[in-house]
Amino acid sequence: MPALAAGLLAAFSAAPSCAQDYPSHTVRIVVPFGAGGPADVAARLIGNALQESFGQPFVIENRTGAGGVIGTVEAAKSPPDGYTLLMMSNTQTANESLLTPDKRKYELMRDLAPIAPVNASDLVIVVNPQVPAKTLQEFVALAKSQPGKLNYASSGQGTPYHMAGELFKAIAGIDLVHVPYRNSGEARSGVIGGQVQMMIDAVPAMAPNIGENQVRALATTGKQRSAVLPNVPTADEAGVPGYEATIWLGLMAPAGTPKPVIDKLNAAVNAMVKRPDIVKLWTEQGAVPMSMTPEQFDKFLRGDIEKWADVVKKFDKS
Repeated sequence: MPALAAGLLAAFSAAPSCAQDYPSHTVRIVVPFGAGGPADVAARLIGNALQESFGQPFVIENRTGAGGVIGTVEAAKSPPDGYTLLMMSNTQTANESLLTPDKRKYELMRDLAPIAPVNASDLVIVVNPQVPAKTLQEFVALAKSQPGKLNYASSGQGTPYHMAGELFKAIAGIDLVHVPYRNSGEARSGVIGGQVQMMIDAVPAMAPNIGENQVRALATTGKQRSAVLPNVPTADEAGVPGYEATIWLGLMAPAGTPKPVIDKLNAAVNAMVKRPDIVKLWTEQGAVPMSMTPEQFDKFLRGDIEKWADVVKKFDKS
């Protein structure tokens, strides 16, 4: 017993020192999504900011595949020392009910620890310019006249774009075929190239393609019009009342990461998302900063898991 007590005392006394010295070498941020997407862009911005704050490199590693599962598993099974972080989104909360445990190989709230949310963005519904529908109502009417004939792209099963598509199908009462791609960049190319007719994508990612007339924007998915696309109506305005969808991003670490390290990272991320230059940049891109304690983020994640479980139960056909 004395030896056990001494060991516990040593472990507890080492925790503050661990946080004080952290980080002492390179930290990697695993992004389980493709390069150029919202998560990748945000991770690089965060990595640069944390590198400035802590004086150590924060490197981004894209580990794509299986709707975010491959990268999430890698992060979850990494040593819980604060030197591997996960950039995640509502893909992970949706996957908790969309995918069975044997397909996930992890449990989000058991195997990973919440650090902080980052930001949230509205989505935009776009179609290839060759699609005859000029408005959302016209697209819904077109889909109803050709059930199962029109396709929509996503970056994979369980991603916000997939779930937004299934929710849209259910609320609009239409039958669209889901075409999953390996990442959002490929899905974007699919709708631009006309291999699929429609996609629901993050506003910051799709806005340049809309500006270059590579796709036609039909509606955004927030409660209010996007500052980036002020001439595009919301889905509610465009004739599909009650339809809302967003993509949000956050950071997690392997479960067991010392609480002082989690708190130190949380404080740094919260300070970063409140910086005027970051707020201005994200506002211009259509993203809203999010700030929470680890405990608040934990509650937020559990609530989002429940929300998507209800959506999957009612609407998912896969």
